[in-house]
Amino acid sequence: MRREQDPQVPSHLVGEQVVDIVEDLVGLWFSAVEEVRPRLPPRQIRALRAVRRRPALNLTGLAEHLRVGLPTASRLCDRLEAAGLLRRGVRPDDRREVSLEVTDAGRVFLADITELLSLRLATALDEAPPTGRARLEQTLHVFDDEAPADATEPDTEAFTER
Repeated sequence: MRREQDPQVPSHLVGEQVVDIVEDLVGLWFSAVEEVRPRLPPRQIRALRAVRRRPALNLTGLAEHLRVGLPTASRLCDRLEAAGLLRRGVRPDDRREVSLEVTDAGRVFLADITELLSLRLATALDEAPPTGRARLEQTLHVFDDEAPADATEPDTEAFTER
């Protein structure tokens, strides 16, 4: 279901407003990530989330998803494995293919981030008027409906200051 655009508000202004909101949301996400232990870089968290969402994802698929080379993905998995958040193995039918699995500790880690972020978002939403919340929900549904099924996450490293 597609909503008609308000002809009174130019698209470029709506785009600027969305950018401002997204920057605030990214800030919330990063502040939640900083409070959860172990403290991981965004790319490692994205990798862990990708493996959790797609249990059949192998090392090559993860590298493609993150848009990094295979050696980079392998080192990233080394770090996650050393932290006890990810387990690598080989498939019985093809020992050359490296399988990836989020450990119980990894699932707890991701749940902690989600819970903390959800609490922060709930606090922000509690301060919004009901009409604003309804508009936000409608807007999010439009983005969700329009997103391609195979869309990959952007490289959040661009948002970090190092």
